[in-house]
Amino acid sequence: MAKILIPTPLRPYTDKQDTVDALGATVGELLADLTRKHSGLKAHLYNEQGKLRSFVNVYVNDEDIRYLQKEQTPVNAGDTVSIIPSVAGGSDDRGTGLAAGTAVADAARPVPQLSNDEVKRYSRHLIMPEVGIEGQRKLKAAKVLCIGAGGLGSPASMYLAAAGVGTIGIVDFDVVDFSNLQRQIVHGTPDVGRSKLASAKDRLHAINPEIRIETYEAALSSQNAFKLFEPYDIILDGTDNFPTRYLVNDACVLLGKPNAYGSIFRFEGQASVFATKDGPCYRCLYPEPPPPGLVPSCAEGGVLGVLPGIIGVIQATETVKLIMGIGEPLIGRFLIYDALRMKFRELKLRKDPDCPVCGTHPTVTQLIDYEQFCGVKPLQGPVAQDGTPVPLNNATEITTVDLKHRLDRGDALRIIDVREPHEYQICRIPGSILIPLGDIPKRYNELNPDDELIMQCRSGARSAKAADFLRSVGFKRVLNLKGGILDWIDKVDPSQPKY
Repeated sequence: MAKILIPTPLRPYTDKQDTVDALGATVGELLADLTRKHSGLKAHLYNEQGKLRSFVNVYVNDEDIRYLQKEQTPVNAGDTVSIIPSVAGGSDDRGTGLAAGTAVADAARPVPQLSNDEVKRYSRHLIMPEVGIEGQRKLKAAKVLCIGAGGLGSPASMYLAAAGVGTIGIVDFDVVDFSNLQRQIVHGTPDVGRSKLASAKDRLHAINPEIRIETYEAALSSQNAFKLFEPYDIILDGTDNFPTRYLVNDACVLLGKPNAYGSIFRFEGQASVFATKDGPCYRCLYPEPPPPGLVPSCAEGGVLGVLPGIIGVIQATETVKLIMGIGEPLIGRFLIYDALRMKFRELKLRKDPDCPVCGTHPTVTQLIDYEQFCGVKPLQGPVAQDGTPVPLNNATEITTVDLKHRLDRGDALRIIDVREPHEYQICRIPGSILIPLGDIPKRYNELNPDDELIMQCRSGARSAKAADFLRSVGFKRVLNLKGGILDWIDKVDPSQPKY
């Protein structure tokens, strides 16, 4: 009997258990036993060919076994197996060759002196022998680009500003919303409706007027990433979606810029340093992204407000260490934080010699279409001989306005809400039936295949997964509610609260 640790995104499929005991002499046998007990996990762990998915890593007693015969790896009684899924980067010298004691600032850039006021401001740094005057001057000379002014970018940028990083760049194009304030602490209530860049710039200058804040109101893309990254020493990844995360990674590798990485979901966070010369990159850990909708975002699954503060501060800490060349950066180490249990775990991460970006024979030598790579932008569908698109045979979605019209008309529809019970309490479509997504594989027999079913969640991602599952087991009349209940509130029932 061995213990399998279940990460937060997969716990809906194990009746919310974080640990499951399983029988087997190898990793493959353990996972087979696990998926027999909890069938909903199978689609998350295995692809259609029955192979372990490339975006799911397995560790035995915190040892990376990806380069072994993963499923044949033996396990003993008392061993602990961890499932680590992805959660929400040239020249020949592909990095900065960072090691302990190696700083990253541009050697050709002059290191500025500190003013008397700066000596006062940073005095608690200056009296530390590991920092001192020289370390503080390196911070003043450094340039760090934060991708996003949200949950991770907020605490990271604030502490970088307080630490005296001379130039902080921020890339964002969003406005401050009330739902941001629970965790995005660089913004305040008076900033609701303002540009996040304007709000963040004002706050960071209030913390430290001595530094320079550069703002870029744009969506990061393959077309602008190199131009945005080039002037900076370190890129701090505060993204919340897979296309941008892979873009940041690949651009960092191709430009030789260290990537201070962090990600968050519910009560769990991850952090590492990627894209250094001798260290792994994000693609070494997750060569491919999960299919769209398989991994819920923070908007779908929620996040504890203080969690991005902790992970963002870790990212800022690693950035400061890299700038000054002190300590041991999180290179080749993958840090996992569990806020509920107040536990940190560290997993070893090896550089993959076959990595398509940072490996010995890279196949990705320029930035690609990352939305298509992550399945967000569908490939072109079938076309007729004259080049016109061939329409799909069956509709898979329904809009909230059309749903309202059909309900008013008296059509016999069953609306299945696949959110969690605590979400259902906040707002709901009248007459909807609650069956959480994790329960669908074991409760779909409660549904009549002859009924017309409307699957619904917060914004449409989880319900799309539920609809796909029902179709896979023979349901023919299943539609997904486009935009979920948020769109329902916007266009049909604005009296209900949004979250």
